[in-house]
Amino acid sequence: MTWIRTIPYEEAEGKVKDLYERIKGPDNNVDNIMMAHSLRPHSMEGHMALYKNVLHHSRNTSPKWLLEAIGVCVSIINQCEYCIEHHYEGMRKLIKDDQRSKNIRKALEEEKPAKVFKSKELAIIEYAVKITINPHDISPEDIEKLRINNVEDGEILEINQVAAYFAYANRMVLGLGINKSGDIIGLSPNDGDDENNWSHS
Repeated sequence: MTWIRTIPYEEAEGKVKDLYERIKGPDNNVDNIMMAHSLRPHSMEGHMALYKNVLHHSRNTSPKWLLEAIGVCVSIINQCEYCIEHHYEGMRKLIKDDQRSKNIRKALEEEKPAKVFKSKELAIIEYAVKITINPHDISPEDIEKLRINNVEDGEILEINQVAAYFAYANRMVLGLGINKSGDIIGLSPNDGDDENNWSHS
């Protein structure tokens, strides 16, 4: 599950138990990435709030599948299998086209996003790639390229936050040895309008 000690659902009490109850999925399943916070529940709470608001908030205007694709893209670059598999499955469920989903994943793995993305979507993925590999090279010209491709400033913020979130999540997973053992792949928070509803399905 992880290289550090974690508190299983069955042994949790107090704040940890309360948080597990909020985020659990079917059969009391708590994703290993969240369980890895169990020795410091305040960081689990912060992580879940960031994740829910950045990736799953109803006021985001970017398509949810594209935000998931950014997560897959960043995770491929960082070689984070855990996040690749979880968020590829989330993307696949949203796209509802298995072949297109496979094509997107293959193009991202081959570092050839232009094979599956065009114009606005391609500009978004290229920005996510650059901010992941060479964040120090991002310039006003990169933002202008997004605008030229009809990406509004609020969407730019959304894209930036999703790419940044996955940089954080990937490093947490890789740095603590978090694996998929026991996880249910592809679950996500239910109610995008309720910031306090973290339950997964």
